[in-house]
Formats: sequence, C-alpha cells, structure tokens
Amino acid sequence: MTQDYDEFGLFEENAAEAGLPWTGPPAVRRESVEIGPAQQVSALVWGEGRPELVFLHGGAQNAHTWDTVALALRRPLLAVDLPGHGRSGWRADRDYWPARNAEAVAAVIGRLAPDALAVIGMSLGGLTAIRLAARYPDLVRRLVVVDVTPGVTRAKSAPITEFVQGPETFGSFGELLERTVAYNPSRSVTSLRRGLLHNARPLPDDRWTWRYDRLRPPGGQLDFTGLWPDLAAVRAPVMLVRGSESGVVTEEDVQEFSTRQPGGRVETIAGAGHSVQGDRPVQLAQLIEAFAPRP
Repeated sequence: MTQDYDEFGLFEENAAEAGLPWTGPPAVRRESVEIGPAQQVSALVWGEGRPELVFLHGGAQNAHTWDTVALALRRPLLAVDLPGHGRSGWRADRDYWPARNAEAVAAVIGRLAPDALAVIGMSLGGLTAIRLAARYPDLVRRLVVVDVTPGVTRAKSAPITEFVQGPETFGSFGELLERTVAYNPSRSVTSLRRGLLHNARPLPDDRWTWRYDRLRPPGGQLDFTGLWPDLAAVRAPVMLVRGSESGVVTEEDVQEFSTRQPGGRVETIAGAGHSVQGDRPVQLAQLIEAFAPRP
C-alpha cells in the first residue's frame, strides 16, 4: 500500500526482521541545514540527546539505509542524506563526489552533531568520510569506513553500477520492486520493498522514479585514488569493515589501507555484500559499538 507511506512508520518492521526487541516507536525527527544559497541538506536525528554518531550512506541510497543499525545501537545519532539524495537538495553542477560532499557534511555536523564520537560512512559515504576526516579533523574523532577504499574502480563495483545506472522511471512500484529483487537475490522482498519506499517516489502520471539525482562520474571514470593521501592524513582511529561477499574491497586494497593507516583495524562481516548495513545490520552495529563505545 504505497499510497500510505509514512517514512517513520516502518521501524517496527525493521526491528522484527532483524530480531530486535520492539519497545515502541523511537524518537526520530528530520532536520534541514542550509549550506549555501538555495542549498539544503536534510538529516534524520535519532534520540533526544546530542548525537554520538554520524552516518553517511552510499551513492543512490539515503539516510534510511541505517534504520536497522540505529535501532540496534539505541543511541542518539545523526543519519545524513548526502546532497542529491533523499530529501536533500540537488546541485546544479551535479558534483556529488567526496570533496564537495565533505564540505556539505562538515556544515551539517558542525550544526547538528559537533560532539559526535565517530563518523561512519559506507561506499560513497565512506569516501566522503575519509575526505571529511582529513580536512575537518575536529569533526571526526573516530572513523568507520564500510566496504570501500580509494582503490574502488568501475570493474570492482560493476554489479552495483549496473543496477544504479538502470532505468530512471518505472511503470509501477511493482516493476521497480521486481528489478530490485532481481539484483539483490540474497535480501528479503520485505526489506527491499521498505528500502524502495524510502528511496523512490511516485510521479503525477503514476509512474515511479528514484529519490536521488543520477550520479555521473567526471569523464565517465570512477577514480578515487587521490583520496589515498587523505586516508594517510587521518589522525583519528580508523576501522575498515568489509562484507565477505563483496568484491568492492580486494586484498590489495586492504594492504594499501594498512600501509596508509598502520594502526587501522580491519573487520570482515560474514554473509554481507557491499551494503553491509542492509545485509548484516546487527553485526555492523556491534562492531561500531565496540569501536566507539558510549561515553
């Protein structure tokens, strides 16, 4: 019943699917931060206290990708919609890459979560977090990078890119769900439907489209190797979390990560693909809790 969508009405379903106890709806609200003329970034604020953790989603996702992780953590936190994603504004220049993202996220953290203990970023959000930690060290006290390194290439991320760069509109929600299920055979239909309700929207003609601007790599190439020096410049403790079933982070990438961050921690979550937060949210929450414990 997509016409009855309530973005804050699906949390009980998240909890049930992950086997988490349900004690009633969590306190979650939307905040918006103006980061420039006619530019705003939206975020979800979980809990009543000052956010202890900041979460950055991957490309073509949105802040709700972290819902089950947030329910498992039960801590005050901030989940940001990156520019061009979710409820955040779109950029006229369509520059949704780490350097510009980091500038926007820095403004949001400075306003909504200046005392956060850690920043957690997945995929494009992880690359953004690396840049953020290098350029705004006062805002990143600990860094968790989920299933990505600056060594990611189009070849390594081919299945993900193929899905994301598919059709921009669909004849119905059912058509959109069918394609998503085909590309995510290991995920439950329930979880994929929930994710689509957060990440797509109906058009006036009853067709459906994504709730993000299309990502267009400069020159058509994915090249983030310039972020390796940024990773080396990070002085905060760093943890890299891989999905065992993902090919985005190779052993060579892990070796380079360890060279750039000799004291960095590397963890692999069994049974998880690239979207670790969707495949194994409770296990990811446990790693985050151990790495950035409550004050």
